[in-house]
Amino acid sequence: MQYTPQPTDSGVSHWKRSLMVTAIVLAGGTGTRVGAGVPKQFVEVMGKPILAYTLEIFQQNQNVDDIEVVCHADWISEAERIIEEYGIDKARWVCEGGSTFQGSVLNGVMNLKGKLSDDDVVVVTFGAAPMTPQEDIDDSIRVCKLHGNGIASADISLCTCAKDDEESSTQNIIRETLKGFANPWSFRYGELLEAYEIAVEGGLLDELEPHTTSLYFALGKRIWFSQSTTPQVKITRKHDIDHFEGQLLLEQRRRSEQSE
Repeated sequence: MQYTPQPTDSGVSHWKRSLMVTAIVLAGGTGTRVGAGVPKQFVEVMGKPILAYTLEIFQQNQNVDDIEVVCHADWISEAERIIEEYGIDKARWVCEGGSTFQGSVLNGVMNLKGKLSDDDVVVVTFGAAPMTPQEDIDDSIRVCKLHGNGIASADISLCTCAKDDEESSTQNIIRETLKGFANPWSFRYGELLEAYEIAVEGGLLDELEPHTTSLYFALGKRIWFSQSTTPQVKITRKHDIDHFEGQLLLEQRRRSEQSE
């Protein structure tokens, strides 16, 4: 699926720049922990699919030129409907996701082969991440342009340990040595493509924890931290939906108060 380029005020297509930034929106998961009967990215909150909220964030971001949606095969038509209904004119491609997170990223990256240059930036984001702050996207892109990747990251505030089993531990970990990864993750496209091609050729994806950062670590690459200003940006469990709805209601009330 490909959309017609939308011209800017100058009449030049908005992705015709020296360096393109493409958001890869992962909407291939089933979201079983939410328990809603549909993939979590298609659950409606206040009458609107979660995926639509996420797409609008990247539609509105001034640094993002275009969008690719990587979607579960059974839900591609619904993703296309959302793109049309909510005016996501940066969306240029919808491709089929994989059976795992790694598989979906792999499909999305390979689908962009020949469409992007090596120096272009791709911003990988969860489709069910409707609370991702614009400033975190901007900083991820900024760090990526400097170092080749920029992963939204936060210090760990809880005391930590390594589990001996599911019920106990004897192993302390100093929390000041830890960093947690949030959303989004930006990568220089050529390096990301090469990493996945190496992984496929060497059969690495079946051996790794299912995240792109895990692949980079396995290949001996350095991960660079970008800012994460909020601890909760994505929908994982049902209470996250309640939290998101509460945030929307609060924003709605604030707008109403400002207009009075």
